[in-house]
Amino acid sequence: MGAPGHSQRARCAHGRCRRRAARPAGAAPPRGCLRMSRRNSTALITGATGQDGVYLVQLLRAEGVRVVGTHRPGSPAAHAMSPYLGGVTLVPLDLRDHRGFTDLVRDLRPDEVYNLAAFSSVGASWDDPETAMELNARAPAAMLKALELLPATRFLQAGSAEETGPAATSPYALGKAQAREAVVLARDQGRYCVDAVLHMHESPLRRPTFVVRKITRAAVEIALGLRDRLALGRVDIRRDWGAAADHVRAMPLMLRADQAADHVVATGAVHSLRDVVDMAFEAAGVGNPWDRIDINAARARPMDARELVGDPRPIREALGWQAITTLERTIAHMVEVDRRRLQSGVEEDQTYLALSSSGRTAMQ
Repeated sequence: MGAPGHSQRARCAHGRCRRRAARPAGAAPPRGCLRMSRRNSTALITGATGQDGVYLVQLLRAEGVRVVGTHRPGSPAAHAMSPYLGGVTLVPLDLRDHRGFTDLVRDLRPDEVYNLAAFSSVGASWDDPETAMELNARAPAAMLKALELLPATRFLQAGSAEETGPAATSPYALGKAQAREAVVLARDQGRYCVDAVLHMHESPLRRPTFVVRKITRAAVEIALGLRDRLALGRVDIRRDWGAAADHVRAMPLMLRADQAADHVVATGAVHSLRDVVDMAFEAAGVGNPWDRIDINAARARPMDARELVGDPRPIREALGWQAITTLERTIAHMVEVDRRRLQSGVEEDQTYLALSSSGRTAMQ
C-alpha cells in the first residue's frame, strides 16, 4: 500500500482524495489511489445505458478516458439514453454471447472493465431464474475467463447488498453471489479483480419499474392532477438508500487502488419506504400522502429483507470514499426531474443530471 502522506494541492485521477499533510518529494500517493493520467486509457462498461452506466460514463469522460459501452441488442435504451452518452462508442452485445465479449476485449484491449450489466430485478428473477443466473453469474465468470488474455486489465463486478438476508435465496442474489466468488478466485490467482457490494442507490435515471422512481413519478402526477392514487406493497422495509452518482464514484477508486479489495458501498443511514413516500410527496407539494396511498400486500416481493444497511467505514478508511448526498436531496432531485419530464414531454436530457446545493436542478 502507498504511504499515507499527500500534498494538499496534489489530486488523484478521480479528484476525490482526502487532503493530507504535505509529503516528501518522490513519496508514493496516498493509499487507495493511483495518481496517474487517465487520458490515454480505455474503459469498457457493460450496461452503459443503465442508471449506473450513464453516471460512470460521465465520470470517466470528464477524466479524459476513452469509453466503450455495451448495450443489449435491440433495446431502445441506446437511443433513449443518447443525450447522456456523447463521446461514447456503443456496441450491441448480449451478455450471453461469451465469444462476442472475448472478441471485443481482444480488439479493444481495455485498461479497465466495469461489469454493470445484469438481470436487475430481484422480484422478476423468481419468474425467470435461468436468465437471471445466466446474466448475473455465468456471464461475469465468462468475462473473467476472456480477460485472461489481458492480465493487466482490471475488472470490477457490480455486486449487491441483496446477497445477504432473506432475499439471498432469489435467483438474482444467487447469481450475484456466484459472480463474487468468481472474482475472488481470479484475484487469488493474481488478477486485479474487485466486487463492489452496492447498497440501494437512486437517481432520476432509475426506471419507473423500481419502487422509488415509481413513487417520485406518482407524486408528481398526483400534484399535476394526472392521477389520484398510488398502490404500494410493504412500506415498512428499511434500506440504506444512496445517490447513484455517489456510489458510482467509488468504482474507479476501487479499480485504481494499490491493492485489489472488495468493498461495501453504502451510506450507513437507513430509511423506510414510508420515509421515501413522505419525502417525495413533500417535494412535489402534495399534503398528507397517506390519504392517497393504497397498501396491497400482494405487491410485496417474496422473501424481502425487512432491513438492509451497510457499513461505509472500511471503504472510507481504505479509499477516502464517502457518500455526500442525502436521501432527501436525491428524492427532491428525482421529483423535480419527473416534473420537468411531464411538463416538457422530454424524457431524457443531459441537464437532468445537474443538481444544485438546494436539491433542485441547475436549470431552475
